Amino acid sequence: MLGDPVAQVRAPGLVNSLFGRLGVDAVLVPVEVGAGQLATVVRGLAGVRNLDGLLVTVPHKTACRELADRVTEAAALSGSVNALRRLAGGGWEGANFDGEGFVRGLRAAGHEPGGATVCLAGAGGAGSAIAVALLRAGARVTVWDVDARRASELAARLAPHFPGRVAAAPAHVDADLAVNATPMGLRPEDGLPFDPRALKAGTLVADIVMKPRETALLRAAREAGCAIQYGEPMLAEQLALYQEFFRLE
Repeated sequence: MLGDPVAQVRAPGLVNSLFGRLGVDAVLVPVEVGAGQLATVVRGLAGVRNLDGLLVTVPHKTACRELADRVTEAAALSGSVNALRRLAGGGWEGANFDGEGFVRGLRAAGHEPGGATVCLAGAGGAGSAIAVALLRAGARVTVWDVDARRASELAARLAPHFPGRVAAAPAHVDADLAVNATPMGLRPEDGLPFDPRALKAGTLVADIVMKPRETALLRAAREAGCAIQYGEPMLAEQLALYQEFFRLE
């Protein structure tokens, strides 16, 4: 699993437990690699014969899309990947399951995104995948990012596929569902991606940060009377998708 940092990742514990339940002789290990060495590492790992695949976390999901030799439709739309599997002829095939995992996590908690209005903070690798999955589920999505150009580019890329249901905004807007798809919340000193007290009554606030479990955003949202959705269900719901993608039996 490639990331920078990797101290916060929860996937190894969940995926290694899955290997144990399936009787698969494999292990997932976190590998911390900086952006400057990413391409060298990904291409070099393709030469490791007993390595079947890679998972990708912050901040490498968009960069790894460019390092993939082939990608799934969802990954092509989002412009990012969070999983790479070895191709029979060499190289990597990329997919992104963040969005589908997020939507499945919402539904498992009784929250149907179809028909909902969503404000999505973050147009990076995870945010773009979540935007695609929410749009596929029938939601209307407004995305914003501290990098306004990145949000505008994502909305422009998705608009032809989901006409009239995706837009970019300079700041948070009212919605049924407000999502933090940024890394804000990983560190104690991080600020909030948006102020839950400014949300309309009944808004569901979801955070994809998994460690700490209750981020400052979710704590503030709960104190403001909002319903909350923790980050881990997004990952837990991806296990079945990983099992299929990596052909684990």
